[in-house]
Amino acid sequence: MRLIEKANKEALQRMLEAEPVLSDIVPAGEVISGLKGRRILHAGPPIGWERMCGPMQGAVAGAIVFEGWAADLDAAFKLAAEGGVEFHPNHHFDAVGPMTGMITASMPVFVVENRRFGNRAYCTVNEGLGKVMRFGGNDESVLNRLAWLRDVFGPELAKAIRARDGIELKSIVARGLSMGDELHQRNVACSSIFLREIAPSLARTCGDTDRLADSLAFIAGNDQFFLNVAMAMGKAIMDPVRGIRGSTIVTAMCRNGTEFGIRTSGTEDRWFTAPVEMPEGLYFPGFSEADANPDMGDSTIVETIGLGGFAMAASPAVAGFVGAGSPSSAASFTRSMGEITAGQNPEWTIPALDFAGVPTGIDVRLVVESGLAPTINTGIAHREPGVGQVGAGVVKAPIACFEKAVLAIAEELEVA
Repeated sequence: MRLIEKANKEALQRMLEAEPVLSDIVPAGEVISGLKGRRILHAGPPIGWERMCGPMQGAVAGAIVFEGWAADLDAAFKLAAEGGVEFHPNHHFDAVGPMTGMITASMPVFVVENRRFGNRAYCTVNEGLGKVMRFGGNDESVLNRLAWLRDVFGPELAKAIRARDGIELKSIVARGLSMGDELHQRNVACSSIFLREIAPSLARTCGDTDRLADSLAFIAGNDQFFLNVAMAMGKAIMDPVRGIRGSTIVTAMCRNGTEFGIRTSGTEDRWFTAPVEMPEGLYFPGFSEADANPDMGDSTIVETIGLGGFAMAASPAVAGFVGAGSPSSAASFTRSMGEITAGQNPEWTIPALDFAGVPTGIDVRLVVESGLAPTINTGIAHREPGVGQVGAGVVKAPIACFEKAVLAIAEELEVA
């Protein structure tokens, strides 16, 4: 239909015209409207405590203790089970979060402004590797690290970002793609570029040499640091694409460990869900598929803007790491994703594909017609609360979500 094609052209144009800038890092409660009281934001579509997977419940318990709503984890589990906490998806509050996706009022969040359209999006700081809350970790080491991010790192990084009037992000992504990142499983280059960008300003604004050294070391030692910035960028890019009547372009993909959910431009805030899939990949020593939890997290927002699994050709090393085949097969993932997208992004190009732009703008019609599900790069969490990450791999989005979306759009447009 001409209406759909025109709507999708507008959606793609809004994506490409976006001007995302990292403008601040502040406690979530100061910038996320409605994040007050005993509210916890989580990854994925809406879900209640009783249907949450093990790592999600473990992260919730840790967040409750972190906020001081319960004295220990046992009391936290009890509080959550008895309905003492409100749960809401990050996406309902202009936010995203990796894996379990916990956001509470005192956690620092990156603020990314889309200066072309005037909207903002938020994401927490990447905690690094090991036992972390995003993978369901909740012990003392996890809470101490979160407290340091809140009390030391966040305020120091905020001063540095404000001092330079923000950091433009699209150029960092472009450089990272040319240096081997795909912006989901591999963020080494972009994290390093970010460190180069912020280090001089951080040195000028931080008056304590120990805090300065610790902050620089934290960024330098965290190869996935930039992922959370990229997630907030993705959310800031996609939110202005919502609400274009007739558009079949996906504006959000996410999962909560139980369900996978998508939104489309033409259906605005309506969720289309299906049971989430199990990742296929490589496991850390001592762990196997029997230990794994089904996929979770809002980080699929990066695939929604053409990165991650859609940009696998830029990062052949990732293909082997996540068990997706040999490095030489990476290009085939990107080419296949080009069959389900509305266009390419000329600013984000892949040298190995003769500088073709990354596939951009997932079209639910093309997914259903081709049977090609979006490919997503992901981490793998242990199915029990408190354990953490056990591997990494790839996962396919369930086709049923896209079928439901196509039917809903057809009904709205009165198309047989």
